[in-house]
Amino acid sequence: MELQGTQRAGGNRFAVIVSRFNTEITSGLLAGALGALDEAGVGANARTVVWVPGAFELPIAARRLAESGRYDAVVCLGCVIKGDTMHFEYIADTVAHGVARAAVESGVPVAFGVLTTLTEEQAVERSRPDGQNKGAEAARAAVEMASLFRALDERPPE
Repeated sequence: MELQGTQRAGGNRFAVIVSRFNTEITSGLLAGALGALDEAGVGANARTVVWVPGAFELPIAARRLAESGRYDAVVCLGCVIKGDTMHFEYIADTVAHGVARAAVESGVPVAFGVLTTLTEEQAVERSRPDGQNKGAEAARAAVEMASLFRALDERPPE
C-alpha cells in the first residue's frame, strides 16, 4: 500500500500566519498562499489569516492555532533579511526550530514559508506572483500534508 497527499483540500481548514515585518514582502507571500489555497479548493470560509508583529512571533502563534483543534494545517509566512549584525542568524534559527517544534508537538502540519535571504532583491524574487512564490509553495505543502493526514485517519485497519 502507498499513501500520499493531494492538492485537493475540500473539507480541510487552514490558518495562515503572516508577519507584518517586511510587509511589502510578506503581503506577496500571502497572495501566493491564498492563490494556492484557492487552487486546492479551499474557500474563504475555510481559512483564517492571522497577522503577527514579526517572524519571531510565528512559532507561538502556530502552536496556539495548531492546538486549537480548528485547523488541519497551519502556514507560516515571514521574511528575515540579513543585515550587518548577528540578529538575522538568531531570528532565522529560532523561527525555523520553533515552527518545526509547533508541528511536532501539536501533531498538526505547520508549513514553513519564511524567507531567510541575504538581500531584499532575493526576497522580492521569492514573493512575486509567479511560479517561484514561496508562500504558494508553503500553502501547497500544507494542503498535501492535510490531505495525507486525512487519508491516514480514514484508512481502515489492516
